[in-house]
Amino acid sequence: MTVANRAPKAAMVIAQQIIRDTLRQGLTAGDLLPPEKAMLEKYQIGRGTLREALRLLEFQGVIALKPGPKGGPVLLDPDASHLASTVILLMQLKNAPFKAIAEARVAMEPMISRLAAERISDESLVQLGGTIDTMRESLDDQYVFLEANKQFHDIIAWSSGNPLFGYIVDSLLGIMDGTIIGIDYPAPRRSAIITAHQSIYDSLLVRDPDLSQDRMAKHINEYVRYAERKFPDVMGSVIQWDRAL
Repeated sequence: MTVANRAPKAAMVIAQQIIRDTLRQGLTAGDLLPPEKAMLEKYQIGRGTLREALRLLEFQGVIALKPGPKGGPVLLDPDASHLASTVILLMQLKNAPFKAIAEARVAMEPMISRLAAERISDESLVQLGGTIDTMRESLDDQYVFLEANKQFHDIIAWSSGNPLFGYIVDSLLGIMDGTIIGIDYPAPRRSAIITAHQSIYDSLLVRDPDLSQDRMAKHINEYVRYAERKFPDVMGSVIQWDRAL
């Protein structure tokens, strides 16, 4: 039997069934899953298989195991960190350089901004404007500045209305600025980023898809040109899995 045709492990099958049942029951983040005894009876499996299934879900960030007599598996609202870890690992195994991430941004984010112009909520627009205010107030604090920068792109990605775009961009936000491998942003560059963000925000505020797409494309391409001009060696380097997260 080839690997491609091998039947899935029992624990994986049970993990998938737990998720189906969770969705069917309408459970949400913070809700407890049934106790171990109930799941053993329901799925007719051994304790070892159930615990392996729960570990699989825990590794994916879907549940947390709450200790104590009233504890047990608690459903979470997964973030994108697990996806990011997998993507970065796969990129390292393929010797894909940081430039590959920049190319992905060039391809995706203008279209994401276009969709956001059509779908962004008033609440998200307020949050988006807040990130620009934070960046202006933190021009001399690169850490706070770049955190606000990530939030700006994160809000736009999720405002596209497409969860896949949200997760993909969210999963890469921690490495997109390149600081983990040596890219730096002096004050003049930070000021230019604020100007670009303000122009994108203005286009989203008037809900103009064409303008939003064009301004995001200009912003991301300026970022790529800056990185390639100032940090060509970094753009060609492979991000190491153990440094990225």
